[in-house]
Amino acid sequence: MTTTEDVRDPDLPGLLLTTERDGLIPLLRSRPDADFALPTAGCPGWTVRDVVAHCSSALMRIVESRFEKDVFSPEANDRDIAERAEWTNAQVVDELERGMTEAGPVIAKAGGVLDLAAVGEWVHGGDVRDALGEPGAYAGPGLPRALLLLSRITRNKGTLPLHADLDDVDEPLTLGAVSGERTPARYIGDAATLVRLYAGRPVEGRAFELAGAEAAELNIFF
Repeated sequence: MTTTEDVRDPDLPGLLLTTERDGLIPLLRSRPDADFALPTAGCPGWTVRDVVAHCSSALMRIVESRFEKDVFSPEANDRDIAERAEWTNAQVVDELERGMTEAGPVIAKAGGVLDLAAVGEWVHGGDVRDALGEPGAYAGPGLPRALLLLSRITRNKGTLPLHADLDDVDEPLTLGAVSGERTPARYIGDAATLVRLYAGRPVEGRAFELAGAEAAELNIFF
């Protein structure tokens, strides 16, 4: 039986990206160059600039359909960042804006295989906000769309089933695939912390309850 949740909305990833673009790009353009050298907790070893360069290059690869054999591997990501080493911060931000604007239609036509990339780019926006000390990291206007995508992606990937009672969202959220082999795990807490768990980001000092699963089992970006 097909439910509404099972039907892919091809425009959703692009809407998530443009929503993130409208908040992140002005923030980056308002920051001094020194802020681009700040370290990110979500991506150890990467600065804010490295994260932005990774995002801009990944999205442009999608826009231009440039998918080499090792695309999006750690080695390929490092090469993409290195290729932009001589660019100004403004040039990297400009490329990111273009990628966030143009990647949506390409992702929509890909049938779902690139939907996770849109969520990943949105999560990286959270990495940047977190490093800059901005409120709303891994939350903000894009959160409802990110949660919808996260629910469907985890279901399609067959990850462990989880029932989330979110402090800041009216309706419970189900993630993963119910197979009958494992009792669904239970999460109680805010939505941003749930995103952190599924993205493998630090959750130290954050109040939440997770029963029936280990935090590491939720990470879909390892």
